[in-house]
Amino acid sequence: MYSSLRLGAALLLILSLPTVAAETAPLHAQFLPPDDLSLRQEQPELQQLIQITEFSVVLGSQRQSNQQPIPITSPALVRLKGKPLSKGADVRQVVILFDAEGKSLKKPSYDPQSRILSLNYPMAQYAAVLDLLRNGPVYCQFLSYANGHVWADLHSGAVRLR
Repeated sequence: MYSSLRLGAALLLILSLPTVAAETAPLHAQFLPPDDLSLRQEQPELQQLIQITEFSVVLGSQRQSNQQPIPITSPALVRLKGKPLSKGADVRQVVILFDAEGKSLKKPSYDPQSRILSLNYPMAQYAAVLDLLRNGPVYCQFLSYANGHVWADLHSGAVRLR
């Protein structure tokens, strides 16, 4: 009886170990879009993967006092915090900035000094981002490649339909 339990436990352990192919692909690679332009052929130089555990919304209003005419801006941002999941990941916070025009967004960036990942989305995505965060689990990933390609996303985990 005990030997069959040990055998079953050993088999379960072996089957749960990652395969070599899984070790070479970035974590959460299934959430990447098709690589039609072959930009992600190499292994990423950096991967930051974080599971989001909390978020806060900041809606600001600012006036730069010395400019004429006096522009008033109203930035919208979401701050995310969570636990790093990928090997070597040390991201502490994700800041998502929303741009009202959304024509030419800044590329995603990771600052290793502050450990902040910055993402930029058009304001049209604001409701979708909040909906995603409210219905977790949610992950954020950042990949950068030697060829200069950068990918970042916010994605849900697997959700079972009822």
